[in-house]
Amino acid sequence: MSGAAQAVVHLPTWSAVVAWASLGIAGLFAVWTTLDVARRPPAMPVMRVVWPLTMLFGGALWWWFYLRWGRGPRPDGEHRPHWVSVATGTSHCGAGCTAGDVLGETLVLLVPGVAVAAGYRTLVADEMYARWAVDFVLAYLIGIALQYAAIVPMRHLTPGRGLLEAVKADTLSIASWQLGMYGSMAVVQVILAPAWVGGRLPVASPQFWAAMQVAMLVGFLTSAPANTWLLRRGIKEPM
Repeated sequence: MSGAAQAVVHLPTWSAVVAWASLGIAGLFAVWTTLDVARRPPAMPVMRVVWPLTMLFGGALWWWFYLRWGRGPRPDGEHRPHWVSVATGTSHCGAGCTAGDVLGETLVLLVPGVAVAAGYRTLVADEMYARWAVDFVLAYLIGIALQYAAIVPMRHLTPGRGLLEAVKADTLSIASWQLGMYGSMAVVQVILAPAWVGGRLPVASPQFWAAMQVAMLVGFLTSAPANTWLLRRGIKEPM
């Protein structure tokens, strides 16, 4: 596996064009949403961070969802279907995962020693899995922080109680998201890319990050059932 990770690959030019287009469109939606939440703040302050982050993987579909169900201010007494609460809660989780994964992959790319500290060459022979460990830790910490920022004002909790409730509300959600994301990237990096281009997609390539966008959408699908259960049990608050 480590040899596959280090192999020199020659990616088709058209794939770079498609990848850059996907990333560029997502970036434009993220910038637009960042400006829009500043002009029209959502009722929940943490969503000012969440909505722009969701655009990085959701693009046009999440932009529509934001305009329809997330853009503030919302009408008083507005009825929100259950699926909207699930999608919003799952997107909230995904924002933390997205931030953690982007920061983790970038950190290891810029500072390879981080992967060594995470177990590369001692616990695992494949750097990809050490990078995933870094990604997960950062995604978990950021996800819990975003959940804390949401749940404490809603329930008027003390800091200690708020942290405990945030951990309860988001641990399963984050784990199920990352499971879907890692599974998808494993398929790409271990099976599809080696068969297609003779090696893995380099982290510094636009194709890698476009693949991550797709993997994040799979993460949304694997995390939605967990968020449905958490909302129905009252462990997680509707957003």
